[in-house]
Amino acid sequence: MGTKSKTISFRVDEDAFETLREIAEERELSLSAVFRDYVDTLVAHDGQVDLVPAGEGPEEGEGFPPTVEVPKSFIREHERLELEADHLREQLEEHKRYIDYLREQADEEEDVVKLEELDGDENTYQIG
Repeated sequence: MGTKSKTISFRVDEDAFETLREIAEERELSLSAVFRDYVDTLVAHDGQVDLVPAGEGPEEGEGFPPTVEVPKSFIREHERLELEADHLREQLEEHKRYIDYLREQADEEEDVVKLEELDGDENTYQIG
């Protein structure tokens, strides 16, 4: 099966359209070619594309997106926190299951008196 081309359409105001048309004319391209180049670049860089005016791009040797060195201690702490979060999620699920179990047990009991049912009841109950 071959690759099928898809059409993308959108609206821009007149000023933006004129600017895009001028860019296309400067580069001796059609508007479609300008957009195809942009989309190809966007896809090739997994959405990490930054459009900046000529001469204002990254310095020589720098790339986009910028990279930052992170200390190993930060990475270890992050991994520790992820493990702790996973453990807490597991505990939460276990507690939810236990609460569901207790609710089922309470529903099965016939001698259970629910407090909201006592409102307006003249009988007195004693716990003990």
